[in-house]
Amino acid sequence: MNLSEAQVWILIAGLVAVAVVTKGIGPAVVGSRPLPGWSAGVIAALAPALLAALVATALLADGRRLVIGAEAVGVAVATVLLLCRAPLLAAAAAAVLVTALLRAFV
Repeated sequence: MNLSEAQVWILIAGLVAVAVVTKGIGPAVVGSRPLPGWSAGVIAALAPALLAALVATALLADGRRLVIGAEAVGVAVATVLLLCRAPLLAAAAAAVLVTALLRAFV
């Protein structure tokens, strides 16, 4: 799908408008009333779930298909090391090294 520059800016403006309207709906509907107790747990779970979805999409998606690339292997190595209680810096360094080696030789 090829979009012209004008179409891209129109799309961005539309997305901004949708974001503003979406952000405004909550305060307009709820106002100054306190939220129910159960909603705090749902709201608290939204940010980590959204972050996980964005990371998974960026890590495993290549256009329209799912792929396991060097980055995914690096993240897996870091995950295993962190689960084994390795220091964060060591896990990050190992992930970078594994990713770089896979990109260089595969």
